[in-house]
Amino acid sequence: MLSWWTDASPCKDADGIIADGAVRSGKTLCMSLSFVLWAMHTFNNINFAMCGKTVNSLKRNVIYPLLPVLKSRGFNIHEKMTEGLLVISSATSSNCFYMFGGGDEASREKIQGMTLGGVLFDEAALLAESFVNQAAARCSVNGSKFWFNCNPEGPNHWFKKNWIDADKNLVYLHFTMDDNLSLSEEVKNRYRRMYSGVFFNRFILGQWVAADGVIYDMFGTDNLYKESGYNYEKYFVSIDYGTQNPCVYLLWGLHGGRWYAIKEYYYCGRESGIQKTDSLYADDLQEFLCDINPVAIIVDPSAASFIAEIKSRGYRVKKARNDVVDGIRLVGTMLSKKEIFFSDALLNTLAEFSMYVWDTAAIDRGEDKPLKENDHAMDAVRYFCSTVAAKPVRENKSR
Repeated sequence: MLSWWTDASPCKDADGIIADGAVRSGKTLCMSLSFVLWAMHTFNNINFAMCGKTVNSLKRNVIYPLLPVLKSRGFNIHEKMTEGLLVISSATSSNCFYMFGGGDEASREKIQGMTLGGVLFDEAALLAESFVNQAAARCSVNGSKFWFNCNPEGPNHWFKKNWIDADKNLVYLHFTMDDNLSLSEEVKNRYRRMYSGVFFNRFILGQWVAADGVIYDMFGTDNLYKESGYNYEKYFVSIDYGTQNPCVYLLWGLHGGRWYAIKEYYYCGRESGIQKTDSLYADDLQEFLCDINPVAIIVDPSAASFIAEIKSRGYRVKKARNDVVDGIRLVGTMLSKKEIFFSDALLNTLAEFSMYVWDTAAIDRGEDKPLKENDHAMDAVRYFCSTVAAKPVRENKSR
């Protein structure tokens, strides 16, 4: 973080840097110090911007902790707080650092027309996208760079999609609490105890997972496992069938009285541009299973033609119990009790766990109803738990 922009760094030609991750990981102070050191080393008589959700939050979170550090390094700082300006000088350079709040769409007007050598965006995910785009467009000085730090928000957040996941020639650093050497193990453990499920993943692990309205907020790292080579006692497959929408197969194995989701198949006809027939999906199912002979295949009862196709190939089919709300409650209970586990290789299933949310409009109408998005693997999980896993193990007789 402190040296990526220096001449000796292999990252020196990057157009900027993004640091995200856990709370209390030290990224804010480290980035703001590096930003000023870079600006003072590289430019003279140039304007820069330091941006937060509000000017007050920027002062509280960034400016006031940073000032004594800069003064200890010999910088002369002229504070014009009422004007939202810091003039920072050294023996070789002097530059102006303007403070902006960018928390709403109207904020972009505040920074229009400026010419900047660089911008620091504190808590970038909390800023308005239009403000960030406008501020970035102001960086027209040769050698200018963007500096972003934030705690994660939801996986579909504009900042993740348009900056982290996009190819913008930026250095990306992920921080955890272990990167903050000023925190004792006692303090870190206290923070770890404060959160569970999705909130643990977001605030402690620093993952981009949905937190507001997430249905399975109890799902966390305790529900994951790495491939262990278990000798499973029996297998089932649960399927959420789709033609244009994704079609999902999950392979489940029983070991020691617990169920493990071992393997997934995930195909979306809309995204691929090729719609598969029932016969092709059945071919994929046979390839998916290889030499595994499942006790039964659990399928959404509405997929009548697909059920007929796989029955014709010799598979035993059980029609899934499809009470949505009761099924969701059951899955939540089994997750909390650590009765079902998921391989960390099930990328699509794990992604849906973080994006499966309640329909807020339905809740406002007094209905418990999930939003019909990012729910295909979640339906396959629910079918399995409601139809098979909730029953005593002795009832799940082998073929």
